[in-house]
Amino acid sequence: MLKIRHISTQIARVLTTALRVFYKEVFMSFKPLHDRVLVERIESNEKTSGGIIIPDTAKEKPMEGIVIAVGNGAIDENGKVRPLDVKVGDRILFGKWAGTEVKFEGHDYTVMKESDIMGVFA
Repeated sequence: MLKIRHISTQIARVLTTALRVFYKEVFMSFKPLHDRVLVERIESNEKTSGGIIIPDTAKEKPMEGIVIAVGNGAIDENGKVRPLDVKVGDRILFGKWAGTEVKFEGHDYTVMKESDIMGVFA
């Protein structure tokens, strides 16, 4: 029973994230410049595997996020624009203190350069 509940929780998280990305793709009015990326951090579980609830003050900053918006790309030394490797909807891994935190339309986001991103989850 526990495994089924855990799987359904994961499916619910994925669907919620997909709906958020779709909503923001359609209605978002912010576009980062050049090689910058707008990211929404994915909050970690509020309970440990033993059932202990972690208070907000004890939580670490999440290192995972969903790309909400991307800039056009970095400009190289020849003046050509190099497109970014990440796209809207990608789930990424980045450093805890990467980027600049901003509040936009009542939500917390992080704006960071593409070079601050360590990788994309497949």
